[in-house]
Formats: sequence, structure tokens, C-alpha cells
Amino acid sequence: QVQLVESGGGLVQAGGSLRLSCAASGTPFTINPMAWYRQAPGKQRELVAAFYLGGTTKYHDSVEGRFSVSRDGAKNTVFLQMNSLEPDDTGVYFCSGIWRGNTYWGQGTQVTVSS
Repeated sequence: QVQLVESGGGLVQAGGSLRLSCAASGTPFTINPMAWYRQAPGKQRELVAAFYLGGTTKYHDSVEGRFSVSRDGAKNTVFLQMNSLEPDDTGVYFCSGIWRGNTYWGQGTQVTVSS
């Protein structure tokens, strides 16, 4: 059973930074891709950033240039460095990963950006 556990959320003022981490367990094989989603109150969950094996990354337009997704090459661990945070970045951030055709989700971590 694959499990994803996020950490690193919190409360930060606009313009600040946070770093999220997500560690996967339950398989010795590589989970690909690994990604970050977020869900703001009353809104649908949306893709924030994804990291594909080989180094390809994908970002939501609103975070391009402010957020950076990276991965520990030896482990099923993905990070999201969030800089220049804005109040609109507030939401629950979820880690996800795809393995053997199944999508797995973490429990989510709250990110709150105050103005």
C-alpha cells in the first residue's frame, strides 16, 4: 500500500516562503510522476506543480517563477519551494503520485498566506 505524507505547511505573511515535503512509502519502485495539487475553500483541486522522471517539470501559470518543484533522485520524495507567496496561494496542498496506473494522495497540509 503506497502512502504519501506531506509536511511543511503553515501560516506565512505575503511575500514569505515555505517549503513543502512529501515522502512516499510502500513501494521500492519509482513513483512517477509526483506532483503537488492545492484546493482553496469553495474551489476545485488544481495542479500546482509536477515533476517527471528525467527532470521535466510543469507548473500552474499562477506560480510560474515563484514555485519550484524538485525531487530526491534516490527516493520517492518530492519538494515544493514556494517563494513570494500571495494570499491567493492559500489552500490545502496535496501530494500525489502515480504508480502502476493508480493515483495516490497524501492527507494534505494547510498553507495560509496572510495579507
